[in-house]
Amino acid sequence: MIFSKEFTSAILIIGNEILSGRTVDKNTSFIAKWLGDLGISVEEVKIIPDKEDVIISSLNELRKKYQYVFTTGGIGPTHDDITSESVAKAFGKKYEYNKEAYVILEKYYANSDFNEGRKKMARMPEGATLIYNEQGSAPAFSVENVFVLPGIPSYVELMLPQLKEVLTSGKKIISVSCDAKVRESSMAVELSNIQDKYPDIDIGSYPYSKEGGFGTMLVMRSTNENKIIECKKDIEKMIYVFSAK
Repeated sequence: MIFSKEFTSAILIIGNEILSGRTVDKNTSFIAKWLGDLGISVEEVKIIPDKEDVIISSLNELRKKYQYVFTTGGIGPTHDDITSESVAKAFGKKYEYNKEAYVILEKYYANSDFNEGRKKMARMPEGATLIYNEQGSAPAFSVENVFVLPGIPSYVELMLPQLKEVLTSGKKIISVSCDAKVRESSMAVELSNIQDKYPDIDIGSYPYSKEGGFGTMLVMRSTNENKIIECKKDIEKMIYVFSAK
C-alpha cells in the first residue's frame, strides 16, 4: 500500500439512472483526481440505487472504513431524491429544514414558484454544514466525515474547491505514464519484478488495441517523486528492450 491509511476516502454514487446506464457517471473521475492532488487516495467506489436501506447501510459501512466519504446524487426536489433523509437516518439525526439553506432557496426562487419540491432541497440532517453552490441555487452539505454532493457534474466541480481547507490532506499523489507498444503479456514477468523493486509505487498495467496494433499503458502512482523518477527509468529501459525484439 503506497498511501498512508490516514488519508483515504470512498465515493458513493447514488442513482437508479447510473445503474440503468441511462446516465454516465462523470463525477468519480473528477473527484478522484481532485482528491489525489490533495494526497487523499480513493480506495473504494460504490454505485447504489435510490433505496433508503441500501444508502444507509452503504454509508455506515464506508464512513467507518475511510477518513472521508463523498456521495453524489439524490438531493434534488423529486420523490426519488432520498439521499438527504437517508443520511439523516444513518447518523440518527433529525431530518429538518436548514434555516440558512431555506433562505438561500427562497431568495433564488423569489420570482417563481417556491413550491414544496424546491423547499425540500433545504431539508437535511440536523446540524449539517452547508456546501454552497456559487450559482445561487440549492446548497449541498456535510455531516462529520461525509460530504453529500449533487449528481450534476458542473455543480460538483463548483463545490469541491470549498472543501480544500476542511480536509486533512497529505502529499500530492503523482501520476506518471509510459506508453509501451508492447503486448502486456510479453513483459508481465519483468514488470512484476519492477513492482517488487518499488513497493512504494503503485504500477498499473492497462492493455489497449489501437489501429490494428497492441500496446500497454503503464501508469505509476506515488507520493514519492524521486522513486517515481527511478521507476520510470527502469520501465523505459524494459520497454526499449522489448521494442527492439
